[in-house]
Amino acid sequence: MQYVPMWPAISARIDDSGSGVVTLNDTEHRITAESAEDARREVVRFCAENAQKLQRPVRVTVEEPDATWPLIVHPDGKVDTADEPAPTDEASGLEAVVGSAPGSVIDAVPGVLPHAEPGDSSTGPRRTSHVPVIDEDATTADTVATHVQADGTDRATVPAAPGVAGAETSEAAVAAPESAEPTPLPLGQPAAPEPGLPGARPISPQGRTSFIQTESSEDPATRGWRGFLVRAGVKVGPGSVERSEREDRVTVAQQWTGPRTIAVVNGKGGANKTPTTILTAAMFARHGGAGVLAWDNNQTRGTLGWRTEQGPHDATLHDLLPETERLLSSDAQSAELARFVHHQSRDHYDVLRSQPMALASQQRVSSGDVDRVHSVAAKYYRLIVMDSGNDESDPMWLRMIDHTDQLVVATSSRAEHAEAGALLLEALADRDERSAALARNAVAVVSQSDEKTTPAEIRRIEQGYADLVRDVVRIPFDPAMGASQLHVRALSPTTQRAWLAASAAVARGLPLTPPPA
Repeated sequence: MQYVPMWPAISARIDDSGSGVVTLNDTEHRITAESAEDARREVVRFCAENAQKLQRPVRVTVEEPDATWPLIVHPDGKVDTADEPAPTDEASGLEAVVGSAPGSVIDAVPGVLPHAEPGDSSTGPRRTSHVPVIDEDATTADTVATHVQADGTDRATVPAAPGVAGAETSEAAVAAPESAEPTPLPLGQPAAPEPGLPGARPISPQGRTSFIQTESSEDPATRGWRGFLVRAGVKVGPGSVERSEREDRVTVAQQWTGPRTIAVVNGKGGANKTPTTILTAAMFARHGGAGVLAWDNNQTRGTLGWRTEQGPHDATLHDLLPETERLLSSDAQSAELARFVHHQSRDHYDVLRSQPMALASQQRVSSGDVDRVHSVAAKYYRLIVMDSGNDESDPMWLRMIDHTDQLVVATSSRAEHAEAGALLLEALADRDERSAALARNAVAVVSQSDEKTTPAEIRRIEQGYADLVRDVVRIPFDPAMGASQLHVRALSPTTQRAWLAASAAVARGLPLTPPPA
C-alpha cells in the first residue's frame, strides 16, 4: 500500500441518527442524513473530493458511538483501512450492570451479556474481544493462530522465522548428532520416520486425521463501518456488538431433544406478561423455526388473543379440550390443529386463545384439563410459551408450574409490579424443591412502561431481582409496545435487540436434554 501523508487533517463524527460533522484542517462541515449509513457515504464523498483535488488518497478518522475508524479514501471513492480501529465502548453508551451473585443484571440492548449455565447461580460478564480489521495483505490464519486463554487475554502463536532463536531450537530438536551411527533395520522394513517429520503416520487408524475437516468460517460484518467497508470490498470481521447479537441468535435458534415449556408469570395484572409471552414466542419462532405455541393459560379474561392476529375462525382452548383424546391418537395429523390455533403470519408462531368474553365461572379449567392440553401441545410443538393469570392459588396456574422448564417473571418498571413478582418467587421457593429450583433459575424481564421512568428507578428494580433470579433483562421504553397487536418488526431496532437478548437469557436456562426422571 502506498504511503499516505497525514495532511490534510480530516476527521468525522457520526451518531446513530445520521447527523454528524466532518472537520478539515479545523474547518467543520455539518452532515445531515437520514441514517448513519447515508452519513458514512457523505463522509466518503467529502474525502474523495479532497483526494481528487490532491490527486492522491487522504486519511480520515471517523468516530462513531461504537468505535473509531482510521481510514484511507482514494480519489475514486475506494475506501481502505489505515490501521486497526480503536474500539470504544461498543455498548453505544448503554450500561451493562452486573449484579452480585446469585443473580445478574443484563442491560439487554447491545452490550456484554452475562452468561450462566442452567442452575448455576453465579454469573459474570461475558468475555468479548474486539476483532481487528483484517487486511488482505495481513498474515493468514495458517501462519498466525490466536488462542484465548482462561483469563480472557489473547496470545499469538507465530512460527519462528529463519535465524530466530526459536527456529534454531526447533531444528536442533529434530536433527541427529553428527557422530550418531545409523541403526540397521531388518531387510524389507522401511525406516519409520521420526514423529513430527514429513511422512510420519499414526500407528493405528483410530489416530488418523480425518480428511473431513470441520471449518468454522465467520460471516463478514454487516453493521456500522465494518459493514460499510465489507460492502466496499474490504474484508472486515464483525465487532463485539454484532458478534454478541449473532451469539444470541444462535442461542435462541437451538433445538432440544423433546418439547420445552416456558411460563410467564406475575401475580399482578398489567405487569407486561402478555407482551412478554408474545415477543418471547416470536423471537424463538423467527430464529429457531416453526413449532412454537403461545398458550393463554388464563382462567379469567386473558388478552393474548386480543394482542395477536386472529385466524380464519374464533376457536379457543375450550374448543380444543373435547378433541384432545383424538388429537393424541396415532391417526391425528398436525394440520388438524389449524382448527384450534391462530397462526401469526409475521412472526411464525401459533396462539391458543382463552375465552375472554365469558365469565370465569362459566369456563373453569381444571388441572386435569391443563394436563390434556399440554399433552397435545407437547406432541405437536417443540416450544410452549404459557401466558398466565393473576391467581397463584388457581389449580390451572399451579399445574402450569408443574409443567414448566423455565420460569420468566415479567414486570413493568412500576414498584407494585416488581413487588408482586418478587413475592411470587418467594412463594415458589417455599412450595417444593422443584418450584424453588425454577425460581432460582428464573429470568426477570423488566420493561420500561413509562418514558419518564428514571434510570435510577429501573436500576433499583434490576438490582432487587438480581438477588432472586439467574438473569435480569431490561426492555427499553418503546411506544410501539402499546399497540393493540404486537409483532416484532413494528418495534424499534433497539427494542428488537433487547427482546432477542431476553429470549437468549431464557434459552440458556432450557436443558438441551430432558432431566432424569
